[in-house]
Amino acid sequence: MSTLAASLKPVPLPSSSRLRTEPAVQALTMLRITYALAPILFGIDKFANVLTNDWTRYLSSQFNDILPGSAATGMHIVGVVEIAAGIVVAVAPRFGGLLVAAWLGGIIVNLLLVGGYGDIALRDFGLLMGALTLTRLAFAYGGSASAATLARE
Repeated sequence: MSTLAASLKPVPLPSSSRLRTEPAVQALTMLRITYALAPILFGIDKFANVLTNDWTRYLSSQFNDILPGSAATGMHIVGVVEIAAGIVVAVAPRFGGLLVAAWLGGIIVNLLLVGGYGDIALRDFGLLMGALTLTRLAFAYGGSASAATLARE
């Protein structure tokens, strides 16, 4: 199976006995839940505006120029992509982790272009590294050879 096909294959949730006894499986599960829920919640907030009342202030003019419509419309598109990325992480964390890492890379570049948000860009770099860690653990503990092992009691 190619690496791409393996990364798109759904990863089953581990058995409760593996969750109780294997720290690496616990770490994979914690990262999987976090990187599924966080993008979904941030994506929903692009429409609800609970965390901030103006997401557009974080959008650089360079990125705004390539998004269709207004900055607000662009942030709604961002929200939809974030929700989709969270769902992909939940189902296929090997690919979803890479997707979220790439997305965070784009956010970092965007924040550095806006200026004044270096602290948030640095935090997002830490999140990017966590997403790559999720991908690595998902390949190690959810690959085609070990997918059956993950679900085993």
